Amino acid sequence: MRASGFREEDVEESEYFDEAMRQFRGLKKTADRALAQADLAGFFTALDEGSNSLALIVKHLAGNMRSRWTGFLTSDGEKPDRHRDSEFSIEPGDTREELEQRWEEGWDLTFSVIGSLSAEDFRRTVLIRGEHHSVLKAINRQIAHYAYHVGQIVFLAKHLAGSRWETLSIARGKSEEFNKSTKSKV
Repeated sequence: MRASGFREEDVEESEYFDEAMRQFRGLKKTADRALAQADLAGFFTALDEGSNSLALIVKHLAGNMRSRWTGFLTSDGEKPDRHRDSEFSIEPGDTREELEQRWEEGWDLTFSVIGSLSAEDFRRTVLIRGEHHSVLKAINRQIAHYAYHVGQIVFLAKHLAGSRWETLSIARGKSEEFNKSTKSKV
Protein backbone atom coordinates (compact mmCIF):
# COMPACT_ATOMS: atom_id res chain seq x y z
CA MET A 1 0.00 0.00 0.00
CA ARG A 2 1.36 3.42 -0.91
CA ALA A 3 1.32 6.49 1.27
CA SER A 4 -1.40 8.96 0.40
CA GLY A 5 -0.40 11.11 -2.54
CA PHE A 6 2.71 9.05 -3.35
CA ARG A 7 3.44 8.54 -7.00
CA GLU A 8 6.16 6.26 -8.34
CA GLU A 9 7.38 9.19 -10.43
CA ASP A 10 8.20 11.01 -7.18
CA VAL A 11 11.12 8.70 -6.57
CA GLU A 12 14.19 9.87 -8.40
CA GLU A 13 15.81 6.84 -10.00
CA SER A 14 19.34 7.89 -9.13
CA GLU A 15 18.30 8.59 -5.54
CA TYR A 16 16.76 5.12 -5.28
CA PHE A 17 19.82 3.39 -6.77
CA ASP A 18 22.11 5.38 -4.44
CA GLU A 19 20.02 4.35 -1.45
CA ALA A 20 19.92 0.72 -2.56
CA MET A 21 23.71 0.77 -2.89
CA ARG A 22 24.02 2.32 0.57
CA GLN A 23 21.80 -0.41 2.01
CA PHE A 24 23.75 -3.21 0.31
CA ARG A 25 27.09 -1.73 1.44
CA GLY A 26 25.79 -1.39 5.00
CA LEU A 27 24.62 -4.98 5.05
CA LYS A 28 27.97 -6.23 3.78
CA LYS A 29 29.88 -4.12 6.31
CA THR A 30 27.76 -5.44 9.18
CA ALA A 31 28.14 -9.05 8.05
CA ASP A 32 31.89 -8.68 7.49
CA ARG A 33 32.38 -7.20 10.96
CA ALA A 34 30.43 -10.06 12.51
CA LEU A 35 32.19 -12.75 10.46
CA ALA A 36 35.59 -11.32 11.44
CA GLN A 37 34.78 -12.21 15.05
CA ALA A 38 34.20 -15.89 14.26
CA ASP A 39 37.12 -18.27 14.59
CA LEU A 40 37.54 -21.14 12.15
CA ALA A 41 35.64 -23.67 14.27
CA GLY A 42 32.83 -21.17 14.88
CA PHE A 43 32.55 -20.41 11.18
CA PHE A 44 31.51 -24.02 10.53
CA THR A 45 29.43 -24.52 13.71
CA ALA A 46 25.65 -24.90 13.54
CA LEU A 47 23.61 -24.55 16.73
CA ASP A 48 21.66 -27.70 15.96
CA GLU A 49 20.94 -30.14 13.14
CA GLY A 50 18.27 -27.92 11.58
CA SER A 51 20.32 -24.71 11.69
CA ASN A 52 22.82 -23.21 9.31
CA SER A 53 26.39 -22.37 10.19
CA LEU A 54 27.99 -19.07 9.24
CA ALA A 55 29.70 -20.98 6.43
CA LEU A 56 26.37 -22.13 4.98
CA ILE A 57 24.80 -18.69 5.21
CA VAL A 58 27.82 -17.20 3.43
CA LYS A 59 27.67 -19.97 0.80
CA HIS A 60 23.93 -19.49 0.28
CA LEU A 61 24.15 -15.71 -0.08
CA ALA A 62 27.10 -16.00 -2.46
CA GLY A 63 25.11 -18.44 -4.62
CA ASN A 64 22.04 -16.22 -4.50
CA MET A 65 24.02 -13.12 -5.51
CA ARG A 66 25.70 -14.89 -8.42
CA SER A 67 22.34 -16.17 -9.63
CA ARG A 68 20.32 -12.98 -9.16
CA TRP A 69 22.81 -10.43 -10.48
CA THR A 70 24.36 -12.32 -13.41
CA GLY A 71 22.38 -11.13 -16.43
CA PHE A 72 20.07 -9.22 -14.08
CA LEU A 73 18.21 -7.39 -16.83
CA THR A 74 18.33 -10.11 -19.48
CA SER A 75 17.89 -13.53 -17.86
CA ASP A 76 15.84 -15.17 -15.12
CA GLY A 77 17.39 -14.52 -11.72
CA GLU A 78 17.18 -18.19 -10.84
CA LYS A 79 19.90 -19.67 -13.04
CA PRO A 80 19.58 -23.30 -14.16
CA ASP A 81 23.09 -24.08 -12.91
CA ARG A 82 22.53 -22.71 -9.39
CA HIS A 83 21.68 -25.91 -7.43
CA ARG A 84 20.36 -23.98 -4.43
CA ASP A 85 20.05 -27.06 -2.20
CA SER A 86 23.83 -27.61 -2.39
CA GLU A 87 24.27 -24.19 -0.76
CA PHE A 88 23.08 -25.75 2.49
CA SER A 89 25.72 -28.46 2.79
CA ILE A 90 29.46 -28.31 3.21
CA GLU A 91 31.16 -30.05 0.31
CA PRO A 92 34.80 -30.92 -0.36
CA GLY A 93 36.64 -27.71 -1.17
CA ASP A 94 34.33 -25.55 0.94
CA THR A 95 37.08 -23.99 3.02
CA ARG A 96 36.58 -20.72 4.80
CA GLU A 97 38.88 -19.05 2.28
CA GLU A 98 36.95 -20.47 -0.70
CA LEU A 99 33.56 -19.48 0.74
CA GLU A 100 34.79 -16.01 1.62
CA GLN A 101 36.14 -15.62 -1.93
CA ARG A 102 32.69 -16.51 -3.35
CA TRP A 103 31.14 -14.08 -0.83
CA GLU A 104 33.39 -11.25 -2.06
CA GLU A 105 32.70 -12.12 -5.71
CA GLY A 106 28.95 -12.08 -5.03
CA TRP A 107 29.10 -8.68 -3.38
CA ASP A 108 31.35 -7.32 -6.14
CA LEU A 109 28.78 -8.46 -8.70
CA THR A 110 25.95 -6.90 -6.67
CA PHE A 111 27.72 -3.54 -6.44
CA SER A 112 28.71 -3.63 -10.11
CA VAL A 113 25.17 -4.29 -11.33
CA ILE A 114 23.48 -1.75 -9.04
CA GLY A 115 26.12 0.82 -9.99
CA SER A 116 25.53 0.27 -13.69
CA LEU A 117 21.74 0.68 -13.68
CA SER A 118 20.30 3.70 -15.47
CA ALA A 119 17.09 5.68 -15.11
CA GLU A 120 15.69 3.74 -18.08
CA ASP A 121 16.41 0.44 -16.30
CA PHE A 122 14.25 1.60 -13.38
CA ARG A 123 11.16 1.07 -15.55
CA ARG A 124 12.16 -2.37 -16.79
CA THR A 125 10.85 -5.74 -15.71
CA VAL A 126 13.04 -8.69 -14.72
CA LEU A 127 12.30 -12.34 -14.03
CA ILE A 128 12.95 -14.27 -10.83
CA ARG A 129 11.84 -17.91 -10.97
CA GLY A 130 9.62 -17.03 -13.91
CA GLU A 131 7.82 -14.28 -12.01
CA HIS A 132 7.89 -10.71 -13.35
CA HIS A 133 9.27 -8.02 -11.03
CA SER A 134 9.90 -4.35 -11.58
CA VAL A 135 13.59 -3.54 -11.14
CA LEU A 136 12.64 -1.68 -7.94
CA LYS A 137 10.78 -4.72 -6.58
CA ALA A 138 13.61 -7.09 -7.50
CA ILE A 139 16.19 -4.91 -5.75
CA ASN A 140 13.98 -4.50 -2.68
CA ARG A 141 13.48 -8.27 -2.60
CA GLN A 142 17.27 -8.75 -2.50
CA ILE A 143 17.79 -6.09 0.18
CA ALA A 144 15.19 -7.81 2.37
CA HIS A 145 16.68 -11.26 1.72
CA TYR A 146 20.21 -10.15 2.52
CA ALA A 147 19.07 -8.28 5.64
CA TYR A 148 17.35 -11.44 6.89
CA HIS A 149 20.52 -13.48 6.52
CA VAL A 150 22.84 -10.74 7.81
CA GLY A 151 20.72 -10.72 10.97
CA GLN A 152 21.31 -14.47 11.24
CA ILE A 153 25.06 -13.95 10.74
CA VAL A 154 25.21 -11.34 13.49
CA PHE A 155 23.15 -13.42 15.91
CA LEU A 156 25.17 -16.58 15.34
CA ALA A 157 28.57 -14.85 15.37
CA LYS A 158 27.65 -13.06 18.61
CA HIS A 159 26.46 -16.29 20.19
CA LEU A 160 29.63 -18.13 19.20
CA ALA A 161 31.96 -15.30 20.28
CA GLY A 162 30.38 -15.05 23.73
CA SER A 163 32.25 -12.61 25.97
CA ARG A 164 34.76 -11.90 23.16
CA TRP A 165 32.03 -10.22 21.10
CA GLU A 166 32.64 -6.61 20.14
CA THR A 167 29.36 -4.83 19.52
CA LEU A 168 28.59 -3.62 16.01
CA SER A 169 26.41 -0.75 17.16
CA ILE A 170 25.77 1.17 20.37
CA ALA A 171 26.74 -0.99 23.33
CA ARG A 172 24.04 -2.00 25.76
CA GLY A 173 23.65 0.64 28.47
CA LYS A 174 25.58 3.23 26.44
CA SER A 175 22.75 4.95 24.52
CA GLU A 176 22.67 8.14 26.58
CA GLU A 177 26.46 8.46 26.43
CA PHE A 178 26.35 7.95 22.66
CA ASN A 179 23.54 10.51 22.22
CA LYS A 180 25.45 13.11 24.26
CA SER A 181 28.63 12.57 22.26
CA THR A 182 26.69 12.86 19.00
CA LYS A 183 24.99 16.10 20.09
CA SER A 184 28.30 17.61 21.20
CA LYS A 185 29.69 17.09 17.67
CA VAL A 186 26.89 19.09 16.07
